[in-house]
Amino acid sequence: MKNIVKQAISFILPITVLIVVPWCIEDHISIKHATSAWIGILLMGLGLYVMIITISTFIRIGNGTLAPWSSTKKLITCGIYGYVRNPMIMGVLTVLIGESITIASVNIVVWAMIFFIINNLYFKFYEEPDLEKKFGDDYRTYKKNVHRWIPGTKSFQPNAN
Repeated sequence: MKNIVKQAISFILPITVLIVVPWCIEDHISIKHATSAWIGILLMGLGLYVMIITISTFIRIGNGTLAPWSSTKKLITCGIYGYVRNPMIMGVLTVLIGESITIASVNIVVWAMIFFIINNLYFKFYEEPDLEKKFGDDYRTYKKNVHRWIPGTKSFQPNAN
């Protein structure tokens, strides 16, 4: 039961980023064009799919949540993490871009850029140094071989280096 509560609480972050903030910054939410709506909906679906895979990996392999205050206990380098170090943020950004396209919102695009900048600074100055302390050379090797934001074409194999 405790783990379920921790998981549920961790969803405060994506709900705030993907629903609360866009709702607050956008005066009028409506679909303006069917074609852009379909493109936006496809992007939102793709982003949600990446988020679901990432959250599942946090739970199954990392024994943690998506929230920084209850992070994973193990270094995750397999699956989607073999291609990119921050798939959760990529998924969230993809959903935000999908939202902005669906309702033709410049405000949400600006929010997505602010969200990206905040996360880039957070990862560079806090999370990555913390992961280096926590996982040592394993994380440094992973970091050297897997990009922070741009997915690679080949999956990282920790024992191949």
